[in-house]
Amino acid sequence: MTIEIMSVDERPINASELMKLYREAGWWEERSKQDIQKVIDQGDSVGAWSKGVLIGFARAVSDGEFRAYIEDVVIHKEFQKSGTGTKLVSTLLDELSHIDVISLFCEKELIPFYEKNGFKFSETQYIMHRRKGT
Repeated sequence: MTIEIMSVDERPINASELMKLYREAGWWEERSKQDIQKVIDQGDSVGAWSKGVLIGFARAVSDGEFRAYIEDVVIHKEFQKSGTGTKLVSTLLDELSHIDVISLFCEKELIPFYEKNGFKFSETQYIMHRRKGT
């Protein structure tokens, strides 16, 4: 099975195909195709394809120089634990190689996955959230 991993600049990602991948993962039911297209158009994104079907996606939000934050790493269920996610994140990190600090937050069970790409757990930093309207 051949998996192609490329940046959105090398191979554009269609909002409909990303929406389908999100839905298969049980993510972002409330997001519209227009909102997803905005996400694709802003920042750095990479995709993974198998037989022409988008099976993985990751993106970064960045100031373009000093800081970047990795978001929305999603892999189709059938391709999880195949190494595709690690390669996807690695490709995104290559795209961000000029950035000084790259951060992310994840669930505890995903820490070993991100450690494969050089991320280190921090006991000195805390995640703060604020949602619109609260």
